[in-house]
Amino acid sequence: MKKMLVIINPNAGKTQIRPWLMQVLDTFIKEGYWLEVYVTQKGGEAADAAKVRGPEMDRIVCCGGDGTFDETLNGIMQLPVEKRPELGYIPAGTTNDFAHSLSIPDGITEAAQVAAAGQPFALDVGRMNGKYFSYTAGFGAFTDVSYGTSQDLKKVLGHQAYIMEGARQLGAGLKSYPMRVEANGEVYEGKYLLGMVSNSIRVAGMTGIWGTDIAMDDGLFEVNLLREPPNLVGWGDLLSAFFVTHDESKYITRFKTKQIRFISEKPLDWEQDGEFGGSFTEVEIEALPHAVRIIRKADPSGMFRVF
Repeated sequence: MKKMLVIINPNAGKTQIRPWLMQVLDTFIKEGYWLEVYVTQKGGEAADAAKVRGPEMDRIVCCGGDGTFDETLNGIMQLPVEKRPELGYIPAGTTNDFAHSLSIPDGITEAAQVAAAGQPFALDVGRMNGKYFSYTAGFGAFTDVSYGTSQDLKKVLGHQAYIMEGARQLGAGLKSYPMRVEANGEVYEGKYLLGMVSNSIRVAGMTGIWGTDIAMDDGLFEVNLLREPPNLVGWGDLLSAFFVTHDESKYITRFKTKQIRFISEKPLDWEQDGEFGGSFTEVEIEALPHAVRIIRKADPSGMFRVF
């Protein structure tokens, strides 16, 4: 009999998994799985459960927000390639950027059906200073909106809580950071408001601004660097090009890469998959092609590429 570990974060989002839990487990059993269920009580437990029990499982299904998924992924990635189980995801968080990018349904029961009977997709995984991430790593403007927003506020207001935190940051004024960036044999230097390395069509609830022809299995990540403008005219150009028209701007640098290095003058806070990723003066990020098999809906074309 096939074995499945179900990792549940009961405090994700607005705790919406609880009313559907028995129906979710019943879906897995009817698909022929023998189940082991782990309910997390604190941070780090999802990673530990995935690492310890993963080698015995055919599939691990994570039910929680993007942070819980990130933990589960990190646990799986600590296993040898041949012992990594397939990974399913039931999004029960507030923004669920990663699930949206993979077209995993928002509905609990619909996502459970996909996690039980969907097809594996060979997903690229990122590694930043030794820690793994599924879809984003970055510094600067708005990157801390997710983990900087009160958990209680998230539960009450949902996605609106993120909008409120973003507006608060705008009102407080955005900071820029002196940075040297090395990638693809090129060097970029300046004072940057934002540096984002992503493998997703949606980050921080925003779509359309992170790049075009985004493929989550091509071994390349999209990079966005926003340089600080010198005057109000430049600010208008930057904000319009990035958030509204998605056009080119002399204040925006965009490219794809498999490996990138960031060097800052002082320790800088970084986020990974919507969670605090640590403070560093040097960061090295690389894409690990086809590192984990994520369960998603079958793609009739045989490809998964978003434009």
